[in-house]
Amino acid sequence: MNRIVAYACLALSMSLVGSYVALSKPLVAVFPVFLLAWLRFGIGGAAMLHWLKKPAGEAPMTRQTRQLVFLESFLGNFLFSICMLFGVSLSSAVAAGVIMAAIPAAVAVLSRLFLGERIRPRVALAIACAVFGIMLVSLSKTELSAQAQKGLEPDLTSSRVWLGNLLLVGAVLCEAAYAVIGKKLTGALGPKRITALINLWGFALVTPLGLWMAWGFDFAAVAPGSWLLLLFYALAASVWTVWLWMTGLKGVPASQAGVFTVMLPVSAALVGVGVLGESVGAAQLAAFALALAGVALATLPEKTRP
Repeated sequence: MNRIVAYACLALSMSLVGSYVALSKPLVAVFPVFLLAWLRFGIGGAAMLHWLKKPAGEAPMTRQTRQLVFLESFLGNFLFSICMLFGVSLSSAVAAGVIMAAIPAAVAVLSRLFLGERIRPRVALAIACAVFGIMLVSLSKTELSAQAQKGLEPDLTSSRVWLGNLLLVGAVLCEAAYAVIGKKLTGALGPKRITALINLWGFALVTPLGLWMAWGFDFAAVAPGSWLLLLFYALAASVWTVWLWMTGLKGVPASQAGVFTVMLPVSAALVGVGVLGESVGAAQLAAFALALAGVALATLPEKTRP
């Protein structure tokens, strides 16, 4: 695959993740979290039924490939969501942002350990820019002070804060494993089939909790606009972003692809400013510049020695 196309797929995937994360705020106010996840996987699965069929030229899945597909969904979809949701509830939004900034570095370490990828010095510098860029974005968000004033932040004197931070570290490792396992799967399956299979596993894993939340929920009270937003969220989260990420991973090392996670907070902030009317400050602009510098370092071609 053309390297530029792979970069574009990775950047667009993370940008879409950032946009639907920002736009999912109204959905969380309407649907319980696990019901929202169940509906997301259900709608995505219905849209990808034709992707489940094995292509004629694709080899049958081995036992190892089946195990990797399950782990990709269990770690990247199910366990990541649980660690993130409960981690933030026990810790704070600031802590979540700072800890999640470690994702590019965690992807690089796991890709080195499990894929044997060599991390070039410039990619290492790009990872450092990504980490500090995401951290600065998280620490500079002006809405965090407003949340604290309204009492939306948890009590940080609680003895359970350490558990929340530990769960957030678990979310980082789950997301890094998602990138590394995805790289492994792209050597055996096509991006469309990977997307459909891990969504199917996600639907199966969250179904018990989804049915529990659906029992007694008043679906008739949901406004038509919320259903349309749910449709976009489901297609973006379950179909478009995963397919784009797997497509990009086919032509880019996992450690280098991890740098593109900086597009998530950047796009989320842009949607917050452009759509939700949030403000942006000088610190955030500096953070975006640092994050994008990391992407540039990771993607610009190197000079070859004669």
